[in-house]
Amino acid sequence: MRSQLARKPENTYHHGDLRDALVKAALREAEQGGAEAISIKALAKQLGVSQPAPYRHFADREALLAAVTAEAFRQFTVMLREAMAKPSKQSKLSRLAQATLDFGLRRNGIYRLMFASRTVSCAAKGSELHEATRETFDLVIEALEAPAVGYLRERQALKIWAALHGVVMLAEQGLLTGEAAHATREELVEDFVSETKAALAVAIKDAQRRKRAGA
Repeated sequence: MRSQLARKPENTYHHGDLRDALVKAALREAEQGGAEAISIKALAKQLGVSQPAPYRHFADREALLAAVTAEAFRQFTVMLREAMAKPSKQSKLSRLAQATLDFGLRRNGIYRLMFASRTVSCAAKGSELHEATRETFDLVIEALEAPAVGYLRERQALKIWAALHGVVMLAEQGLLTGEAAHATREELVEDFVSETKAALAVAIKDAQRRKRAGA
């Protein structure tokens, strides 16, 4: 009687695009522990390939992290676009902000990979990762639903992005429950949205007034 072959683990890589398989496997690891959980050696073992195999696609761990983070940003952007496209009485900025809060708390490992590691800051201009982050930021600007006047939209986009990041990181650490202000985290985010839209409207009106005065 023939002996049965040992069954390989479900995650074992069989054929196809090893680069893509490595990125997907690394994303799964990041879900649990952020960037710190990603190890090329462990991924090679998980996928059933030799230790040198991943280095045919990524020069080092930093290169893999950049590719994984870029993919995370692309998925994040798709999710935000879907949230903004849903029929709702809420503004696009409100939908984007609430989706960001939900993503940051529900998928905190991926969020920390994207926003709490040095991978993005080390990305070269024009790189895959740089373009992916730029696409996400452009979506924040689009969500403001305001005309382009100088760099007013970009300034307000950065402000609300920083505010949202602060809420996510503090909430994840259990340091922001909203109890002190008798408000939920979602209500605090709505405050940021309202303040951002109001501040941008005032800034645009003032800029247009000054332009007419100087004409």
